Amino acid sequence: MFSNLVFLKSNRAWLLLVVSSCLLYFTFAYNLVRTDYVKLIMLYTALFFLFYKLVQLLKSQLVFLTWLAFIFRAIFILAIPNLSQDFYRFIWDGRMLLEGFNPYLHNVESFISMSKFPVDQAQELHQGMGELNASHFTNYPPLNQLCFVIAGLFAGKSILGSVVVMRILIIAADFGTLFFGKKLLERLNLPAHNIFWYVLNPFIIIELTGNLHFEGVMIFFLVWSLYLLHSRKWLFAAIILGCSISVKLIPLMFLPLFLKWFFNNKKVSTALNLTPDEARNIITNKMKQSVSKEEIALRLTPHNGGLLKLISFYCVTLLTTILLFLPFYSKQFISNYTKTVGLWFQDFEFNASLYYIAREIGYQFRGYNEIGTIGKIIPVVVVLFVLGMAFFRKNKTTVQLITSMLLALSFYYFTATTVHPWYVATLLILSIFTNYKFPLVWSFAMTLSYLAYINTNNTENLWIIGLEYAIVYSVFIWEVFINKKATKQIS
Repeated sequence: MFSNLVFLKSNRAWLLLVVSSCLLYFTFAYNLVRTDYVKLIMLYTALFFLFYKLVQLLKSQLVFLTWLAFIFRAIFILAIPNLSQDFYRFIWDGRMLLEGFNPYLHNVESFISMSKFPVDQAQELHQGMGELNASHFTNYPPLNQLCFVIAGLFAGKSILGSVVVMRILIIAADFGTLFFGKKLLERLNLPAHNIFWYVLNPFIIIELTGNLHFEGVMIFFLVWSLYLLHSRKWLFAAIILGCSISVKLIPLMFLPLFLKWFFNNKKVSTALNLTPDEARNIITNKMKQSVSKEEIALRLTPHNGGLLKLISFYCVTLLTTILLFLPFYSKQFISNYTKTVGLWFQDFEFNASLYYIAREIGYQFRGYNEIGTIGKIIPVVVVLFVLGMAFFRKNKTTVQLITSMLLALSFYYFTATTVHPWYVATLLILSIFTNYKFPLVWSFAMTLSYLAYINTNNTENLWIIGLEYAIVYSVFIWEVFINKKATKQIS
């Protein structure tokens, strides 16, 4: 502790970085509209530079960086989200549940069109979320709905109050991710400060804390599950993974990747590069290392279990997810929910890359937008890709497993019709356990997607989207296909 204070006193550059960051975050939270793109891009670029320098300068001061993560988030506490309207729908769903309505069976427009106002501030919420959101059934899974309900319980008649409650939940989830992420990094013998490339990233602070996207809660459960899995507590890990799916459905695509992890019987500590003899020497104090006997004993335990544990893991994960959805079940729920999820493949278009190229080819040959056809092909291609990674890629260690998750999710986003900025948060958290940096680069380049909101009709400038993906693909291709160093270190 004393050495930390000495470091901070002798290196005052951090003070300027912190004060500047606080001022910029305050401006971002309370004095910015998303149509003011020049201001947005300048603020974000400055914040990203300051974030990079702070982590670089203070990477040994983990407690201080933790306090900064809290302070930067606290600045947003009373701010109404300015880059997204989704929070109005969150508030609506939570209040609907408290009024006894199943939010999966009713869309907002069905009430407003008949001049029915089932919740407080119904007209204001409807106007805030916009016609597109109001015309569709909700697609937010049950644990996400629980967060909305909590906001309704504590601030049922105040939009700002509901925002504050949801923001506190997301901040709590971020610190849960910090806690388990740091512990997992230490178990994997990776630098503990890597977690701050996620927790202190302005992209995460703005999109999750600022704009109230619940990817942060899903990520908390996902990282907790991975930590438990690495600790061989696979049953508890399966339950927590089910909770993650019940916040956002994305972790469902990771399930096939666990196949080889459960068949890994190596008794060598891959995290420490120890042979069994070296580990036994540590246990008997013949070698001095800063690792506990319990930790070495744990790392000597094989992943093990094979087919029975794998099937049990899948069953517990899916059963947890089904049980959480069960209170909302009805035939109409299944129809509404699948129809709404399908919109992300066959109706919505935003910030895509390979899909836009396929769409342009369709225009040239067929003369119209073939999203209906392409949208049906994309899920099949993604499933085949994930299965290929499950069967043909080494996923025997935790780092290899997480790396496969990162690449599988990246492939999905590269082919998807819709890639909202906050989607990249999951890539970013997975990347800190690997040697890949393209998600970090994407977390900076993603701000270019907001250029669409300059126009009143929200039309995208494809040259700007092209610039975003040129940056991302360049780093991705370099790291994955050209620079073999990163691949060797995780194999």
